[in-house]
Amino acid sequence: MMRVIPFDTEKAVVDDNQIQKLILGGEDAFKKIYDQYAQKIYRLAFHYLKDKVWSEEIVQETFIKLWLNRESLDAEGDIWSYLSLISKRLSLNMIREISRSTSLTDKLLSNIEEVYNSIEENIYANDLKQITEKLINKLPRQQQLIYKLSRIEGLSHKEIADQLSISPNTVKNHMVQALKTIKANLNFSYLISIIIILFSK
Repeated sequence: MMRVIPFDTEKAVVDDNQIQKLILGGEDAFKKIYDQYAQKIYRLAFHYLKDKVWSEEIVQETFIKLWLNRESLDAEGDIWSYLSLISKRLSLNMIREISRSTSLTDKLLSNIEEVYNSIEENIYANDLKQITEKLINKLPRQQQLIYKLSRIEGLSHKEIADQLSISPNTVKNHMVQALKTIKANLNFSYLISIIIILFSK
């Protein structure tokens, strides 16, 4: 895996001449561009993915695409705009792939929650909470009630069963179905909604 080199503007200054050299296959020019922008791309990817390994993969794939498509570059164009566009597309594509896996979706949402647990980010955590509440409110009435009694009020299955005059097994079945419905709705569209709300500047 390509190692992310710390951003250092003193060591690597990219100009039109370097881009032209890159177009012609210059490896030194490629390295200078990497030195200049690798850390910025990492931070951009992490802004979306909140995961070190995933973000490093985005850096690697971005520069692979840069090298493979170097001949189509505009020598007088804005190289950062080009790189940032690639990294954003790759990040969103990764989110799309993540959304197809329950375990990876849980990991992404866990990463987001962990990052936004700090006091200074509470406003964003509240936005995430509102999205979750919208999902819960779409559950059938009985599932919604049981879910809230369990997850919000902290009641056990037996306590909920006693309160609602139903069996603990019925409570369990409702909880299983509620969780299944919530996870099923945490698809790409909801992940994108979370990204837009949490990461828009």
